[in-house]
Amino acid sequence: MTDEAVPHKRRVRYVGTHPRRFEEKYKELNPEQHGLELQKVLDRGQTPAGMHRSICIEEILQLLAPQPGEVGLDATLGFGGHAQELLAKVLPGGRLFGIDVDPIEFPRTEARLRAKGFDASVLVLKRINFSQLPELLPEAGGGFDFLLADLGVSSMQIDNPARGFSFKTDGPLDLRLDPSSGQSASELLQSVTRQRLRELLVDNADEPYALPLAAALQGQYIETTTQLAELIRATLAGLWKRNMPEDERLAETKKTLQRVFQALRIEVNDEFGVLDAMLALLPSCLKPGGRVAILSFHSGEDRRVKKAFQSGERSGIYASVAPELIRPSFEERRANPRSSSAKLRWAIKAA
Repeated sequence: MTDEAVPHKRRVRYVGTHPRRFEEKYKELNPEQHGLELQKVLDRGQTPAGMHRSICIEEILQLLAPQPGEVGLDATLGFGGHAQELLAKVLPGGRLFGIDVDPIEFPRTEARLRAKGFDASVLVLKRINFSQLPELLPEAGGGFDFLLADLGVSSMQIDNPARGFSFKTDGPLDLRLDPSSGQSASELLQSVTRQRLRELLVDNADEPYALPLAAALQGQYIETTTQLAELIRATLAGLWKRNMPEDERLAETKKTLQRVFQALRIEVNDEFGVLDAMLALLPSCLKPGGRVAILSFHSGEDRRVKKAFQSGERSGIYASVAPELIRPSFEERRANPRSSSAKLRWAIKAA
């Protein structure tokens, strides 16, 4: 009996000198084998396919000041970049908990961190959402010394067309962080009322063209991100003045595309509701003197964080809070353009 020959797998072929589609970037998707290629992408100020560049790492480490022996929580595990930096500070003797709701990226991140030597005795990982934070407290010794929440969508989610997060590539119109829970963006557009769609475009993204867009999108059967983007472009084309410069049209159209996709993503994931629940639970999850840092990416999130922290300070729950928001440095924004909209706030629980 002879062993069957393993068929040779040809590398991905693409047109031109550089891959453009997500699935063509086989070198970026295999960082262990193509580290040099990844560095070239990073040096261009881009994020390699399938990866995520953590934001404000130095600022977060300074604010949270994790110490050896402490117990912390990364409430948005994502790619695990922040978690790895925090773990380096709490060891030896400390532990880090990490949670996330994404059923696709969570096991990948867990495997990546375990391979780096972080076993269950120092890194406790759970696939749960913010509302389930109290479930962690008994195992954490009653509370956390510090907590981090990065509210942004990770690059590996945005860049993968199969997840349907971006208008730049064709994919299913989904936008859910957990594709197994709730309704997709496609289903939302079919079932939502015109008035509600208008409201969520304004509330979730401050969309100035909410009224005509709601009229055009509501009740439509839209299967893909490309179909939605084309319908948005067609709607806007009927609104522009004839003498509007072409570059201005393109810029305004791009902004609207970003806002509409953001508004739908926030709605299907109930992001504001989940954030409000976390902000309400935070004080009971922190030890006296515990520190919290929250990284947000648009005004709706930042307003909620700011008001919750200020209210907590007035009531004596927090001893001090960020007097103003912190933004990524110029150097970081230049090296990683996706960090440009980030807003960081902090608070310290009263002792």
